Amino acid sequence: MTRSPPLRELPPSYTPPARTAAPQILAGSLKAPLWLRAYFQGLLFSLGCGIQRHCGKVLFLGLLAFGALALGLRVAIIETNLEQLWVEVGSRVSQELHYTKEKLGEEAAYTSQMLIQTARQEGENILTPEALGLHLQAALTASKVQVSLYGKSWDLNKICYKSGVPLIENGMIERMIEKLFPCVILTPLDCFWEGAKLQGGSAYLPGRPDIQWTNLDPEQLLEELGPFASLEGFRELLDKAQVGQAYVGRPCLHPDDLHCPPSAPNHHSRQAPNVAHELSGGCHGFSHKFMHWQEELLLGGMARGPQGQLLRAEALQSTFLLMSPRQLYEHFRGDYQTHDIGWSEEQAGTVLQAWQRRFVQLAQQALPENASQQIHAFSSTTLDDILHAFSEVSAARVVGGYLLMLAYACVTMLRWDCAQSQGAVGLAGVLLVALAVASGLGLCALLGITFNAATTQVLPFLALGIGVDDVFLLAHAFTEALPDTPLQERMGECLQRTGTSVVLTSINNMAAFLMAALVPIPALRAFSLQAAIVVGCTFVAVMLVFPAILSLDLRRRHCQRLDVLCCFSSPCSARVLQILPQELGDETVPVGIAHLTATVQAFTHCGASSQHVVTILPPQAHLVPPPSDPLGSEVFSPGGSTRDLLGQEEETRQKAACKSLPCARWNLAHFARYQFAPLLLQSHAKAIVLVLFGALLGLSLYGATLVQDGLALTDIVPRGTKEHAFLSAQLRYFSLYEVALVTQGGFDYAHSQRALFDLHQRFSSLKAVLPPPATQAPRTWLHYYRSWLQGIQAAFDQDWASGRITRHSYRNGSEDGALAYKLLIQTGDAQEPLDFSQLTTKKLVDREGLIPPELFYMGLTVWVSSDPLGLAASQANFYPPPPEWLHDKYDTTGENLRIPPAQPLEFAQFPFLLRGLQKTADFVEAIEGARAACAEAGQAGVHAYPSGSPFLFWEQYLGLRRCFLLAVCILLVCTFLVCALLLLNPWTAGLIVLVLAMMTVELFGIMGFLGIKLSAIPVVILVASVGIGVEFTVHVALGFLTTQGSRNLRAARALEHTFAPVTDGAISTLLGLLMLAGSHFDFIVRYFFAALTVLTLLGLLHGLVLLPVLLSILGPPPEVIQMYKESPEVLSPPAPQGGGLRPEEI
Repeated sequence: MTRSPPLRELPPSYTPPARTAAPQILAGSLKAPLWLRAYFQGLLFSLGCGIQRHCGKVLFLGLLAFGALALGLRVAIIETNLEQLWVEVGSRVSQELHYTKEKLGEEAAYTSQMLIQTARQEGENILTPEALGLHLQAALTASKVQVSLYGKSWDLNKICYKSGVPLIENGMIERMIEKLFPCVILTPLDCFWEGAKLQGGSAYLPGRPDIQWTNLDPEQLLEELGPFASLEGFRELLDKAQVGQAYVGRPCLHPDDLHCPPSAPNHHSRQAPNVAHELSGGCHGFSHKFMHWQEELLLGGMARGPQGQLLRAEALQSTFLLMSPRQLYEHFRGDYQTHDIGWSEEQAGTVLQAWQRRFVQLAQQALPENASQQIHAFSSTTLDDILHAFSEVSAARVVGGYLLMLAYACVTMLRWDCAQSQGAVGLAGVLLVALAVASGLGLCALLGITFNAATTQVLPFLALGIGVDDVFLLAHAFTEALPDTPLQERMGECLQRTGTSVVLTSINNMAAFLMAALVPIPALRAFSLQAAIVVGCTFVAVMLVFPAILSLDLRRRHCQRLDVLCCFSSPCSARVLQILPQELGDETVPVGIAHLTATVQAFTHCGASSQHVVTILPPQAHLVPPPSDPLGSEVFSPGGSTRDLLGQEEETRQKAACKSLPCARWNLAHFARYQFAPLLLQSHAKAIVLVLFGALLGLSLYGATLVQDGLALTDIVPRGTKEHAFLSAQLRYFSLYEVALVTQGGFDYAHSQRALFDLHQRFSSLKAVLPPPATQAPRTWLHYYRSWLQGIQAAFDQDWASGRITRHSYRNGSEDGALAYKLLIQTGDAQEPLDFSQLTTKKLVDREGLIPPELFYMGLTVWVSSDPLGLAASQANFYPPPPEWLHDKYDTTGENLRIPPAQPLEFAQFPFLLRGLQKTADFVEAIEGARAACAEAGQAGVHAYPSGSPFLFWEQYLGLRRCFLLAVCILLVCTFLVCALLLLNPWTAGLIVLVLAMMTVELFGIMGFLGIKLSAIPVVILVASVGIGVEFTVHVALGFLTTQGSRNLRAARALEHTFAPVTDGAISTLLGLLMLAGSHFDFIVRYFFAALTVLTLLGLLHGLVLLPVLLSILGPPPEVIQMYKESPEVLSPPAPQGGGLRPEEI
């Protein structure tokens, strides 16, 4: 072997051989970073070599561990409860909800089943007798639903919610009332006699036909029963509730009906009623005072005349209220009808669900297909069914997505040279990632993290796409192993080159999803934590188990076995030549025929003396014909594998045993070297790239202004379904929400009445609150309570003035007068509880409209026991509930004079209706107004908070954007720190973070153009985009950082080595996401498939187009400078740096 000539005599294109070249000594300023990376790469090298030596054991143990974790999927719990999914953890809403459940229990008082009727021809007036007749037909069909379960028949009258059933001492009347008491049905039919047809109760009295609401006149019935029973108290109850003649005194919608009662106003005239006039002001249930259904609850799309009179409407709505499962269980517990079936709350829930499903089914089929009207039906069970369907795993899509990925991985890694092909590696890599995803989800299940729709619908595909990226990277790097690398060190060398990138991308992905967990929505927090755990499991699989697979495949290749069919030898396998480095003089290669170039790979280690940190750059010598290289000798050859080296050797020496086809030599690395990099790195191309990406950024900033907040149920439910049609009609015509203003404990209700009235007034004045009719008092417990006290005070005053009540006797007075008598003598003093002198000196309500504090809780006990209809209508839900107390006017013992006071209240509520809430901005405005009213009341000592679905599900938007910006900023800072720590180059880390920030802004802007609204789900995707974007940028940046030469040359080299794995990774991610496009849920397609596809394309463009251009202009100086020397004492000066691609700068 000949000695290398002195450094000054070497030709510019010469690269010294690896075995005789001296180490490349680094400038002192970068010694520490490279020493740290050398140490880290040394660890990776040792890891790879160890795995290769024990590949079988590692593979067996890895598969065993991952398989065991995957078994955790058996205990996975899928959460579909909306409150558990969407209420912010630890927020004031969560605390308020906990307080409500602590006082009242888990369930609401009732559940709603709704029918909405609209004309098939949009905009048509629906206030006609014919349209109301069709509504009656559908409502009747729904109200007659019966289901048979547990050997019993369950109809509406058994399971419906009944408001304020009174307790009557007369047993016969009590049984009759129990059978007849009507269900609460809010319907426009209640304005007419036909509303009685929806009530299914009936009672029997001797000598009379069956008593039903269609023929019941309560006033006439009481007159007939008067001689046989004392019904004075019941009569007063009906009078106070203003029941009157109930339904028989209302006009008949169809006066020709044979059952239309004679007492109906239009019975004799036989004229159809004016529907618009009858519905003006709303309708009433059987009680005019306590059951008033406002227009907005019954009619949608209303139009009014100049004087405000109702002219037309486009939609009708009827609402059937059912008991909750607990109420139904308590109602029939111990009843003779259920004593033989082991009655339980679970059975009660099953009965309700079965009835609701049947209700929806029959209601939707009630009208013929050719009818002019259409019915949309919905129930709470329908919503639960939608959420369950939304959360189910689509086995077909999962299997299809993974088969597609298997096919792509296999085809991508197949080679014409069968012995050097890696199709089996591709198949095994995808299957390994699939197992890692399953094990990660199993670990989540074992940790108690509940699954949801995002977990089942999205995460399997997203994790597959992300995990396969690193599989492609390792496989590409393994095929490009240096030819002189010992066989037993191939895996160590591969991890040494690529392990840093894999570690960096995985850490950033996990960090991104962990930062997304800052979004305080339980569903998205669970999704983010699951994604982070799955990414972690995939990282372990790729770094530990996949190298074992590659090592086993290396043995197959060494034995010249076929790919996939490894039991057979290759019939035409290329000869593998070990091309050893050799010293070449300048006379070896004829000038003008070929240039000797070097593939630069960066490895760092500490010198034996531990005095210098050096970077070894083993050149990879081979011959490259100059006419085929657009960059001349400025870009190293892609020939890193033994296959490519052999091909070049055969071209030069004409020693090939079997030549491959010309098309077989084309690959993505070839394209990057010979077409893409030369074009991209031209000056005018750089300018065009910067202008185009600047325009995209500016357009995205404008698109960001178009993004609206919100997520409606119509976005989740599949379009074209009956459920979607109902929700669309409800959102358009009946955007009403029942809410409550809850007052807590911690203050004295008796002494805070004025503050409570003021709070109610402030809340009522909010723009979104539906005001009560001008002729009706506010529907709250405090108003009803005060009104009731004023009523019995008036009765007492009359009885006192007439002498029926005296200081010593109330027996001759009215029921109300006697009640007032008992309340007026109460002192609230345990020692002297009664003072008869107060009969003439005290009033139950003073001139200011306030109840005397000493009487407040005793009066509450009497009101709750004596006015069940008013209590039910107020929806007060007192806690602790006041004690039961029965009034007996004829009790002469005196014990009945003592009234037990109610305990101080810890929970009560004022009901309200919110209207006109169409957009998220409307909800936010209403929430802010309600919170401000509660805050102002808090200054007066009243502890209150609003409650209801708008506050549960929309309050997150008050701080969602702030939370989003905070998470993104924290993640960008973390990404910078992680990149700076592992790359040991803050300059490069800054460029990476700049590109990631641009991607996030551009994705946000494109969401605005796509009409994707900002909710917790897009926020998670936007936050995760930072971590996913690292997959596309860090490989290029690391390749640029660890090569030598000018910026243009280093950018080109980085592109050549990373273009193929990054592109394959992007395609694999897109294939993983492709299955989301087949989802039945438009929500999945728009919010996940579209957003993640745009993110992947943006990552590909920014990683392979923008970042190389930025690096070629603003990139950091090279970490390594090629210097040749004769001996350790002789060093050469650093190579010159500058722009342009000149051969001298290699």
